[in-house]
Amino acid sequence: MKTLQPDLFVVVAFRILPKEVFEIPKYGSFNLHGSYLPKYRGAAPIQWALINGETETGLTTFKLAEKVDTGNIYLQEKVEIRPEDNFETLHDRMSELGAKMVLETVNLIESGIYKLKQQDDSLTSLAPKITKEICLIDWNKSASEIHNLVRGLSPHPAAYFMYNDKIIKIYNTEVVGGMNLQPFQFHQSKTELIIGCGKNALRILELQQEGRKRMTTEEFLRGYRF
Repeated sequence: MKTLQPDLFVVVAFRILPKEVFEIPKYGSFNLHGSYLPKYRGAAPIQWALINGETETGLTTFKLAEKVDTGNIYLQEKVEIRPEDNFETLHDRMSELGAKMVLETVNLIESGIYKLKQQDDSLTSLAPKITKEICLIDWNKSASEIHNLVRGLSPHPAAYFMYNDKIIKIYNTEVVGGMNLQPFQFHQSKTELIIGCGKNALRILELQQEGRKRMTTEEFLRGYRF
């Protein structure tokens, strides 16, 4: 890397770089991060914004520093989170804007006319790595909370529950009010599956049983009964 004598390193969705690497270039290194920093520092900012039911998030380019996602900011843009968004749709929309922001940041650094903005650490929230434990649905939570968990983890790695010792992943849901179902109680017809939650209920629209392909609930229920 040193032999290349680079002017700048651009980092997107990578591991933590040591100081001796990110300080090699003449103008240092900058990172594109999928949140409006200092909100959602960490490995999964887009997922946690959806899981927490946010209505907006953002993108940030910042100069790399030793502590993760703490560097001074070059540019920021806010991004609307639409009610129908899941991880895939939001990520793809943000990647388009992110590409433009990377180019803008490079041009800014080349021009030399910019002012770095320091992050306010008191406003920090964390976005830790998604684990299998986080993906497991707790049906005692409200339907809205579970719906947001599904959105934040769809299509990968996907929220799931266990039934007859098999993993059943859920990809798409709707909140249903006014149904008197207990948590994890099933209401089903030939075409519809609704599961009770701690508050309200959840209509399952797309799911996948371990060892089978992903399908709509109507397709799934043709060969399966809970």
